[in-house]
Amino acid sequence: MRRFWIIAAVVFVLDQLTKLAVVHGLDLINRGEIDVFPPYLTFRMAWNYGINFGLLSNGSDWARWGLIVLALAISAWVVWWMRREKGNWKAELSGGLLVGGALGNIIDRIAYGAVADFLNMSCCGIENPYAFNVADIAIFAGALGLVIFAKGSDGDKPTGGKPPRRSR
Repeated sequence: MRRFWIIAAVVFVLDQLTKLAVVHGLDLINRGEIDVFPPYLTFRMAWNYGINFGLLSNGSDWARWGLIVLALAISAWVVWWMRREKGNWKAELSGGLLVGGALGNIIDRIAYGAVADFLNMSCCGIENPYAFNVADIAIFAGALGLVIFAKGSDGDKPTGGKPPRRSR
């Protein structure tokens, strides 16, 4: 579990530091957009009041606090799950990414009422209208890693498709 908490803390701090540096330090909050390496990387200020791609973004306090409670509940469930995945460092890494990112976005919702998104990447003539942040990357990578690496309830079953031998 130590590895899990270290990863979660690193992701949380990295997410919050990048938001402070770009949104406030570079004054993206007032500038709106900064070309870094166009079109591949642009800082574009976006406030996400909902979940991915603005879903559930009606801007009400009920939605805001509901999303905070949901993220806290999912984070608590992942912590519980990781306690059962002892010795599975890939699952601990993935769980830490997810929880660290979720906590970073929770802080934004509490402080600003919305999640501060600022990374925008486009390529090959396709312009991406959406922005995201470090926490979003960590949440996505962590969720994908948990799907791939966590044992779940089948972790104790033998592999190879053969049933275990019965002792006589």
